[in-house]
Formats: sequence, C-alpha cells, structure tokens
Amino acid sequence: MNNIKFKRIMLKLSGEALAGEKGYGIDFEIVTEIAKQIKELVDMGVEIGAVVGGGNIWRGRNGDGMDRTTADYMGMLATCINAMALQDSLEQLGVNTRVQTAIEMKEVAEPFIRRRAMRHLEKGRVVIFAAGTGNPYFSTDTTAALRAAEIEAEVILLAKKVDGVYDKDPYKHTDAKKFETLTYIDVLDKGLQVMDSTATSLCMDNNIPILVFGLDSPENIKKAVTGEKMGTLVCKG
Repeated sequence: MNNIKFKRIMLKLSGEALAGEKGYGIDFEIVTEIAKQIKELVDMGVEIGAVVGGGNIWRGRNGDGMDRTTADYMGMLATCINAMALQDSLEQLGVNTRVQTAIEMKEVAEPFIRRRAMRHLEKGRVVIFAAGTGNPYFSTDTTAALRAAEIEAEVILLAKKVDGVYDKDPYKHTDAKKFETLTYIDVLDKGLQVMDSTATSLCMDNNIPILVFGLDSPENIKKAVTGEKMGTLVCKG
C-alpha cells in the first residue's frame, strides 16, 4: 500500500459527500474520516490540492427565480465554508494546510496565487481551493480541472456518492452498466454525468486523467492513489 502511483493529485470532493446521510450541511464525522485519509497520503509524500463543492449548503438552481449570477456567487461562498471545515479537521490532525480563494477574503484565507500554491505543495502543505474560479457560470468541476492544470497535478480524483460512471442513474435503474474506462470523447458524446463539458474539455486539452470513485469508504482515496483498481478512469484512451 505504500507504493504511490501519483505524486501530486487534485482531490475533488462533492459537497453532498460531506453531508453524509443527512443530505444537508456538514457531517463532521465524515469530514474527519476524509481528513485522516488525506493525512495518511501526506505522510506518504503525496502532494495534495483539493476542491470541495458547495451542494450540501447551496446550489444555484435552488434560487428559483433568482438572478443566475447572484445564485452562483452564493454557491462560491458555500464552497468556502466547506473548505474551512476541511482545513480545521486537517489541522486538528497536525496537517499543515492553506485555503486559497478565487474571491479575496484575506481575513480567513489567502487569495489564489499559482506560484504560492505550488510552493505550499512542495513544502507538503495541503492546498484547498475555494470560491470556484471566481466567476459565475462555472462549476467546481471546472475549478478542479483548471487548478489541476495550473498546479500540474497528475490526476483528478473525483470522489462522489456513486462508485463510478454508469450509462444511466444506478439509483433509479437496476440494470445500469458501470464503465471501467472511458475516453474524454466518450464522456462528451454520450453526455455522461462525470464532469460538466467545460471541465471535461479542459482535462482533455491538458491530458489530465480523471478517476471517478465512490466515497462510501474514505479509505478509497488512499486506494486510488496507490493504484488499486476501482471506479471509472477517464483518459485519452
């Protein structure tokens, strides 16, 4: 288990994964378990960037009738709350972290500066990127793809509630088929719900593989980094 496959990773956590069975808010038992897995990887020498969604607190579509831009900015603030929760859990375990935000809020986090982020990673600090890209109309999936390219991550680990990519919703269809591997073009052509099309195209343009796996067990994060076969791998093919 000590043989790591990836030296520098981008970990994308869905906001819903932090909510657990409650479906809303933050389940700190889950956050703590995720933090323990991240600590293990840091101790193994893995450099970790992380992006956390905000769907457990706010989704733009929840603002029915609301201006889309305003709703998206509210979503960006939700990601900051999640980032700080993850930071706190990591620091309680003795892991050095930095939160960098695309919207300046210097009292609680650093602004995103690529060179500073790279330096933090080289020093073994976990860097949590929050507030999306700082622009409306872009998802946290796109943030993960963009930041992964910027920090030269070797892979995006996409941790979701479902354990991979299926041809249809496995919660609604018992005959849903799980894919072991897909190409970026497969994802785009089939309209599969891996990442949004902007994020997928960005990964394709920069040849960043995406490993989609379930967070039903936080240990899956470590298994993914050590190369254990799991989930669905999206790559050039």
